[in-house]
This record gives sequence, C-alpha cells and structure tokens, in this order.
Amino acid sequence: MEAAELATRGLTMGRHGNHEVDNMVLMSSKPLHRFVQREPKALGIVIVVFGCAELLMGFHLAGESTKTSNGLYIPFWQGALFLLCGNLSIYTEGHPSKKMVTVCLAMYVVSLLGIIVSLGYRIFCFNYLTRLHQMATWRNDNWAIYQADQLFGIEGVLFTSSLCVLVLLIFLSSVARLALKSTNTQVIVQCIVPPAQQSDTTSN
Repeated sequence: MEAAELATRGLTMGRHGNHEVDNMVLMSSKPLHRFVQREPKALGIVIVVFGCAELLMGFHLAGESTKTSNGLYIPFWQGALFLLCGNLSIYTEGHPSKKMVTVCLAMYVVSLLGIIVSLGYRIFCFNYLTRLHQMATWRNDNWAIYQADQLFGIEGVLFTSSLCVLVLLIFLSSVARLALKSTNTQVIVQCIVPPAQQSDTTSN
C-alpha cells in the first residue's frame, strides 16, 4: 500500500509537468530499498564474525575424542553457511536486485534449518558432557573435570552464537520476504501508470 501511494503521488506530480520529481518519487518507492534500508551489510558482517568463530572452534573440537558437536561436523558446515549468508547480505546491499534478494532469502531459510539441527544436537551434547562431569567428579578425576568444563564452555558459546544468528536470520528473512512481495505489487502499479499518463496527455 505504501508503494502504491508513493507511485500515485509521483503520477500526480508528473501530470503537472515535473517529471524529475516523478522519477525521484518512483525511485524512492522501490520495495527493494526496504531491504537495503535495514542495513543488511552491517548484519552480514556480524554473521560473518560468528561464522569465523564457528569454524575456529570447530578445529579445536576436531581434536577431541569426546562426543561434541563435531560429531556431525556442525562447526564446519554451519560456519560455512554463516559466511555465505553474511557475504551475500554484504554484496546485496551494494548491488540490490530481485534476484540477489531471492538468493539471500533461500540461503537464510537453509541456514535457519541448519541452526535448528545444530541446536538440537548441542542440547544432546550438553546432557552428555554433564554426565561426563558427574562421573569425573565421582572418580575425583581433576583432568576429566577440567576437560568436560572446557568443552561445555565451548559448546555453550557456540550455542549462544547460533541463537544470535537465528534472530538475525529471522529478521533478514522477514525483510527480504516483504521486499519480494512488495516488488510483485510494485510491478502491477507501474504497469497501470503508462496508460494513465497517455490518456492524460491525449486530453491535454
């Protein structure tokens, strides 16, 4: 509705001969600019940072024999998804197009599904590490206690970072979906404008 109002307002100004203002209003009503105005580049940088942290922690977990989230190679494929989503968001802000926003939305959805899987598996790892800590305490094994606490802390940090990225991706997915939906509406509005301008020119 907002895009339609702006397009109608621009048409009214165009009828009075101010085509420069007409073009300016129509340009500002582009729905894809709604996605750009939410600063996906800044959010993309944050997601890239989380992706790098995920990959770095993955190399540390890969050297552990204890059951961790590396059992499903979560830090590696989830870190790669975060890097891909972040870089796409950064690129799309500088080169906005319907195709790029569609690609971003698709990757956001895939990453959200991956985060749900990783959160579920890490909850399982938390339970396992808790039992491991209890057994080490019962045996009075200080090294096992320290190892369990360290792994629990790493998994906790990655779990929290996944929750943060989950919130960011839900926000970006909503904005991208609304932008694409408004783009379809905007095309219809722009198709109606030329006949109106032609009839107005004929009447003059």
